[in-house]
Formats: sequence, C-alpha cells, structure tokens
Amino acid sequence: METTAAERILARLEAGADAYACGGYLAGRNDLQRTELFTALLFDRLARKMRLVEALRKEADDNWNQTFYLLYFRTLGDRQNQEAYLSLARRVPYRTVLRERLAPHAVEAMLFGASGLLELYKHDEYTLDLRREFEHLSAKYGIEPMDASAWELGNIRPANHPVLRLAQAAQFFTQDEFVMARTMACRTEGDIRTLFCIEAAPYWRTHHVPGAASDESPKRLGAFKAHIIGINLVAVLQFAYGSSTGDERLRDSALSLLERLPAEDNRFMRAWRQTGVPIRNAFESQALLQLATEYCAAKRCAECPIGRRILRSCNNPETRN
Repeated sequence: METTAAERILARLEAGADAYACGGYLAGRNDLQRTELFTALLFDRLARKMRLVEALRKEADDNWNQTFYLLYFRTLGDRQNQEAYLSLARRVPYRTVLRERLAPHAVEAMLFGASGLLELYKHDEYTLDLRREFEHLSAKYGIEPMDASAWELGNIRPANHPVLRLAQAAQFFTQDEFVMARTMACRTEGDIRTLFCIEAAPYWRTHHVPGAASDESPKRLGAFKAHIIGINLVAVLQFAYGSSTGDERLRDSALSLLERLPAEDNRFMRAWRQTGVPIRNAFESQALLQLATEYCAAKRCAECPIGRRILRSCNNPETRN
C-alpha cells in the first residue's frame, strides 16, 4: 500500500525524535508562532507539576505552608536525592521548624540529626554540639533519624552536596516566619535571588563537610540554583495556589516570572539550540523540556503540538507559514 505524504513525514519525525527532528520546523517559525506552540507545551508541563503539588498538599492535610516546605526540600538537591530530601522534610515538619525558628542552631541540629548524615563524618566541637542538641530535640518532638544510606553521595558537586544544602535550608527557614508569603510575592529574578540565595551558618565558611576544615569561602546558595528553585518551586506553587484559590493574577504572575527567569542550561537545551531553536527564557525552556521528555523521548510525534502542526501543514499547504 502506498504511503501518504503525512505518513512519510510522521515516520521521519519518529525516526529522528532522539535528535529533535522537529527543531528545524520550530526554528523557522516567527516569535508569535513559537510562543503559541510553547504555551500549549508549558501548560502541559504545569498540569503535570500541579498533580505533584496536589499530592503533597493532600499529604499535608491541605496545609499550604507544609506543602511549600515539602516542595522546597524536593527541589533543593539533585534528582537522585529527591526522595531522601522528602523523607527528611516529613520527619522534621514545618510546624516543628517554626517552633525552633528563633534558634537557628537548633533547626540545623534537627535537619542534620534527622538526615543521618552526621554519622558519616568525623566530629569536631561544632558537630558534637549538633548531635547533643539533636538528642534533646528528637526526644522533644519524637524525631526518628534516617539511615544515612538513603542518600546518594557519589558524583555530587561540592556545591550541591546534601550537607551544604541542609545547612542552607536551616538558614532559609529561620530567616522569616512568612517565607511562603514572600515566595508568593516574588515577581522578578531579583526577588528570587534575594529570598533564596541564603548563606549557610559561619561554620560552613571553612567546611565543605562536617569535621574537615577547608579553605574559607562563603557557602551561599548560588544564582543558578536559585533560578532552578524559581522555576520548579516558586512559579509552580504560585500557579497551583492561584488555581486553587481562583486568583488569576497569581497564575499570570507565575507565567510572567518564567518569562523573566533565564532558560535552564542542560543537555536538552543544548540539543535544541543545535537545531537552531532560540531559547530566550525559562518559559520557553520549560516548554522544550516538556516536548523532549514527554513527546520526543517516547516518539509521540503524532500527539505533540509541534508534530500535529507539521502534519496539518502537509495536508493544507496554506498553513505551512
């Protein structure tokens, strides 16, 4: 049986899905046309992320502060430790952190003690004090520590090591009682950096891991990680909370924030750029990430917004531009 032009093009798209065969088509669209396509993909991605938020919210008994807290920890580290961070956030819930917020050292002791990570390193006066403080607080709040084996520590950059991330998290949650409200108020890249680029306690200026001194340097959560938090925590939570409360302005703010944040720099974006697709901001990089992971990876070219547009143009030459 003779194949149609659309069937041949679909076969080529599916065969080239791993190399983003639709990239040339995207690159040839004007800004308005790409924005239309990207918007559909972005809403796909936000719908998936909102399902995660709703699952965390259900777990948190509809408490938005605890939902924010869980999502923060899930976003804080690398992908391979997401479940470990979530387990820690469940063992030391936000309400417990708030009760000790005026004593940052106590919050740090709870996070490190509950993580089990202190058991992996030799101790000095500072870490022994953290252990003693945790013994008291674990009895007070009934905190059961994790097994340190829950953490994947191989091939992790020092700046993204769970030890450093937990030290930064302790400072983040002791800076202000209303961090979720401040998160909902973020509108710019500068707002994200101001809120999230927190420096760990002074001890960590001379330590990468507990008990081992290193050259002095500030251990501040960097702009790159703050942007990731802006994309995967702030914008998502604003969109989810706005959807839940019927606040369209907050939903619009989430989309505007993505337009103001820089695009991610990862293997997916580098591959898209090689096909000629310009990527101007996080709104567009999130759309392309959705395209790559949900459609291209599964060769779902006939279902994705780009593939459908290409196939329609085969049947109707007037729609090619």
